[in-house]
This record gives sequence, C-alpha cells and structure tokens, in this order.
Amino acid sequence: MVDWRGSIIRDLSAWGGARGIAIDWAQFADNWRAGYQPAMAPVREGKAPFRIIDVLHREILDRLLVKYGLMQLSEAEKAHINRVWHRLDPWPDAVRGLWRLKQRFTIGTLSNGNVALLVNMAKHAALPWDVVLSAELARNYKPDPSVYALAPNLLGVQPGAVMMVAAHEGDLVAAAKSGLRTAFVSRPLEFGPGKAPHPDPPGVDLAVRDFVELADRLGA
Repeated sequence: MVDWRGSIIRDLSAWGGARGIAIDWAQFADNWRAGYQPAMAPVREGKAPFRIIDVLHREILDRLLVKYGLMQLSEAEKAHINRVWHRLDPWPDAVRGLWRLKQRFTIGTLSNGNVALLVNMAKHAALPWDVVLSAELARNYKPDPSVYALAPNLLGVQPGAVMMVAAHEGDLVAAAKSGLRTAFVSRPLEFGPGKAPHPDPPGVDLAVRDFVELADRLGA
C-alpha cells in the first residue's frame, strides 16, 4: 500500500536537512528495514516476549543512531524519527484502487504493524479501510497462522472468503496455507531504482500490476 523506502528518505532528509544532519538517509532506511525480520524472529520462535512493531523499530533505531553517530539527539527527536513509519505515503494507485474495491468488498489491513501505527498511517495516506487488523491482536507476527486467522475469525467469514493482498511471496504463501485466497501486487520500486523487485510468485489466485488492475480483475 505504501512506499516505505521513498517515504522515509523524503521525510528524514527534510527533517535532517533542517538540523544540519547530513547522512545517507537511503542507506539509513535500508539498514533500518534490514533489522525488521530479525527483530520479529525471536517473538515468533517463543524466545522473546511479544513487543509491538513500534517498540521493535525503536530497538533497531537505537542501534542505528550509534552507528551513524547520532546519539546526541533528544528523546523527542528519536521518537519523531521512530514514528516516521506512521507517516508513510501511498503508492500512486493505492487510494484510487482501494476506493473502488471498497464499493464491493470489506477492505482492511492484516499487518505486522501495531494498531496505532496502522491507524495513523491510514490517516496520513488517506487509506479508506473498513477495518484495521494487526498482528498485535494475535500477540505474534506473520507468518504465524494465528495472524492470518484474525481476518476470518473477527469478520465472521470462512477463510476462503478472505483475500490476502501483498507484494511479498512469503506473506502470500503463508496466507494460502491458512486457507485464504491470495493476490500479488507488483512493487518494482519497493527497494529503490535499480534494485531487483520481488518476482511474481507462483500459485497465487491473482497477480496484478497495481490496485487499479486488482479492482478491474475483481469487478469492482
């Protein structure tokens, strides 16, 4: 739904520039994202207590601030940086496609992001969700089956009535194992220009270029 990398680079470049902080914010964003899966792994494996993504993001950020020599920032500044994940901008097709899908279907998140993050992101990006579902409700992280079960269980439908839409093969493979339908949306610029995008995964119900095409394919 959102251009996390481009959004972080734009946001923190402007913030840092106003304060005379000149670092490679693109590399900073990539390093931050690289810590995402390793931070969740101990929770999924039962080796660490559940902490929401905001907390995990802050743990990764604190290590990055040391690496980039930014330990002198105030707590308010560190908190502002950490909440950049609440301020991500949508891909150009996302809002238009969602509004079309919303006319026919119930649309919502099923994200590892915590509820507050997802609500704030929706406000910032004008994402018209009917419902915000988060791994926080399952106290675990995808691809654990308990997270995928949230949607059918809380919406009162069979798993096959739910379609997981994502840009990552692992998410869709795990959703299919839980009985959900799947749609792959290509995001060739997710990791920046010149970076290899995720290939179209085999076995999905639909593979589309963007959310407008998804709406077309689903008759919305």
